[in-house]
Amino acid sequence: MIDRLYRQHQALVDQFLRFAMVGLCGTGMQYFCLWLGTALLGASAVHASAVGYVFGSLVNYWLNYLFTFKSEKSHLDAASRYYTVVGIGWCINTGLMKLFVDVLLWPKWPAQLLTTGIGLLWNFGGSRWWAFRHRTASPRGD
Repeated sequence: MIDRLYRQHQALVDQFLRFAMVGLCGTGMQYFCLWLGTALLGASAVHASAVGYVFGSLVNYWLNYLFTFKSEKSHLDAASRYYTVVGIGWCINTGLMKLFVDVLLWPKWPAQLLTTGIGLLWNFGGSRWWAFRHRTASPRGD
């Protein structure tokens, strides 16, 4: 029993680490858009971060589908669920950036770092336990 729990825990940790590695690609895209938007295009940090989140999610979907979760779901099912999770994550990201930067007057980079950490937890949970969740056979064989 303890061995089984250890293996389940280790599998969860391994999957979270793969998710975080994949997330670095999307985060890089988001941070690039934040820099580009604010430094060169004159956009607000909130708007540049929001646009970057969308671009990063496109990269992350494919890598998570193939590498992190090794999904066998149809793209219609997986992507529709994944983008529901990501859509809520986008609202969390944009809302927190608005709060931290525009209301609390934090600098954009510390605000984005904290927001990224919160988003990582939300997106992993939603992706693992809903978007890419494998169907398991019921004990009755349904």
